[in-house]
Amino acid sequence: MTVEHPFRYPKLLAGHVYFLNTSKLSKNSLLVRGHDNSNTLDGMSSHPDSLPFTFWDTLRNTIEDQGLTLYMVLDEAHKGMGKRPVETPTIVKRLINGHGGVPPVPIVWGVSATVTRFEEAMAAAEVQSNRVHLGTVQVDPVRIQESGLLKDDIVLDFPAETGDFNTVLLRRGVRKVKALSVAWAAYAAEQGDEAIKPLMVLQVPNKPAPDEVASAIDVIRDEWPELESDAVAHVFGDHSPQSFGAHSVPYISPERVQDATYVRVLLAKDAISTGWDCPRAEVMVSFRPAKDETHIAQLLGRMIRTPLARRIEGDDLLNSVECILPKFNKATASLVIEKIMGNDLTGGGDTGQRVLIDPKLMTPNAVVPDEVWTVFSTLPAETLPRKHANPIKRVTSLAHALAADKLLANAGKLAHERLHGVLNGVAAQYSKDMVKAMEDVLTVAGTTLHSSARYGTRADGVFTEVADDRAIQDSYRSGARTITPDVARTYIDLLTSDADDEDALRDAHVKVAALAMLPQTRPALDAEADAIAADWLNQYRVAIKSLSESRQSLYAEITAMSTDPQLMSMALPKNRQEETKRAAGESEQLLERRPLHLLADEEGMFPVGKLNPDEVEVIDTEIGHGDVLAWYRNPTGGRDSMSIAYQDRHGEWRTLRPDFLFFVNTDSGVRASIVDPHGSWLPDAVWKLHGMARFAEVYGDRFHRIESISRIDGELRVLDFKLAEVRSKALSESDARFAYDNAAVAY
Repeated sequence: MTVEHPFRYPKLLAGHVYFLNTSKLSKNSLLVRGHDNSNTLDGMSSHPDSLPFTFWDTLRNTIEDQGLTLYMVLDEAHKGMGKRPVETPTIVKRLINGHGGVPPVPIVWGVSATVTRFEEAMAAAEVQSNRVHLGTVQVDPVRIQESGLLKDDIVLDFPAETGDFNTVLLRRGVRKVKALSVAWAAYAAEQGDEAIKPLMVLQVPNKPAPDEVASAIDVIRDEWPELESDAVAHVFGDHSPQSFGAHSVPYISPERVQDATYVRVLLAKDAISTGWDCPRAEVMVSFRPAKDETHIAQLLGRMIRTPLARRIEGDDLLNSVECILPKFNKATASLVIEKIMGNDLTGGGDTGQRVLIDPKLMTPNAVVPDEVWTVFSTLPAETLPRKHANPIKRVTSLAHALAADKLLANAGKLAHERLHGVLNGVAAQYSKDMVKAMEDVLTVAGTTLHSSARYGTRADGVFTEVADDRAIQDSYRSGARTITPDVARTYIDLLTSDADDEDALRDAHVKVAALAMLPQTRPALDAEADAIAADWLNQYRVAIKSLSESRQSLYAEITAMSTDPQLMSMALPKNRQEETKRAAGESEQLLERRPLHLLADEEGMFPVGKLNPDEVEVIDTEIGHGDVLAWYRNPTGGRDSMSIAYQDRHGEWRTLRPDFLFFVNTDSGVRASIVDPHGSWLPDAVWKLHGMARFAEVYGDRFHRIESISRIDGELRVLDFKLAEVRSKALSESDARFAYDNAAVAY
């Protein structure tokens, strides 16, 4: 529920989430007017609209009710935590510390990319003695990137020579946003979805020259004549229409931009506003001078969210954001790169995001045979396991998805029937334990303590009382949390389907509570839920592949909801953006290229100049064998990337993405090989070898070769994981160099 005036509840309701903008608690707000506050003028303390309480009263009543627990989740938790020039505390601090008879909110969660200020404020809070500080939870940046919520690539364009290139590069930006519009429309037509309307942000200085902005709008309309009359808007601080030459540009609030899809060009100054995001903003042209690299990086940070909150598999173009800098040169553009790669945008860590300068789009290589693409689409890859996966929730989600896609009618009912069978089996197998557990549910045990001034306190004995309906319901609710509320509810329905009295319903609740107390129940349910999910995912694997990409991504997410690595199929790559040049002093030189990559430029070539010498040597050696039909440089994320799960030295699951796939013609048809050059001296090397050995044990027969390569004493040496003895030796070593010394041969 969104908290709006009038708010007619004396207490917040249990089981509800309330959204509240803290500005609605300012002293003149109708929600709180009349609250006892030192800032209120005499004669102004009456409650508005005859409401007998304010929202502060509602908070106090909720907090003081022993039957309710109030949690406050504070988004952008660094806001409202700073020093103020006056002594009056901020609204946020009043909520945290309490004020004017309103007790402090008991439990506070802060969410922020810059959490230091929040932690300092909580440490200084006036009620610190009554709160327990739980450790800050740091979100793993790799998981953020793997979620597909952030765009993978940030593309920077700037002039290669000195001069005034505002007009030229602005036209380039318009062409890019038009090309993205076409690409999104094609994707939407293919998937049967509504097309994303990409937005171009034109960033101007804080005091823009009206003539310069007018000229820019002229250029935009000249390059994009089909642009509607209301397609240009601004988000400047003065919230009124602005005149630039013959153009009148209306104001739009930043929060509305994402949904106002008729706006295709947005004029902005600084970082617009903290916490604002516009995922459909995909091209930025910045007229800010070179010294403003921080402002540019900040605004770019507002644009890196993906429009569909997921990665478009295999499509680099739709997974990128473009930034065009007419007033920058290579040296100052590198400052923007430093700001971005310094993790100002994503909040820290190595996420695999790339910053690309003037890349070329690689598309499917015409010389690659169709058989290679067919083999690629059938290759096994693994999901990254989840530490706290819930098999029953997973199979429930899968059942909902299969039913929604009309692949399996009544999937939820079928899943629950199998889980009910497990519950019946456990009750029958452990009947003696069940009798005792049911007795425990139906009785309440206690101890009588007798206190004596002469002899001190001593235990006098135990007693039991018959549980009443409220106690039984409490036991049932606790048990339902163990076996999940949905399964508990449908099992109750099964047990009472033929009954017509309340005693049967009471007995069913007792049975569920007792089953949940048995230690064998939950493991048995989890095992069955995993078996159901495995059966269905295998049975409908081909049908799922024919669904839209958004639905396939959902099934991939459900597949990954497991504590063990799960088999998933790879998505075909559609295109990739790659840099083709490198700076050499004041000039540029073309990067080395190689043929036969799955994705290539118009000449059938793929740049390899950014690879290290060992990687290039591996490519040349493999192509030199003469039987390679194609090869693939494995990307660092997405379902178009070969992924292998492995455990690091702490037992945490990580993802290994081998460097290369090579496709060769064999007597049994086209086969794929995994070839991964990875330095044995690197700290993660031995754990990755363990992961490859385990993967080869399970899926080795699906590949022609599975090999890891490292340079040892100046020579490339290879571990062949198709050989059982090599796998055994690699798994027995805790140092990668020892594994190579004991089991590797010359490459």
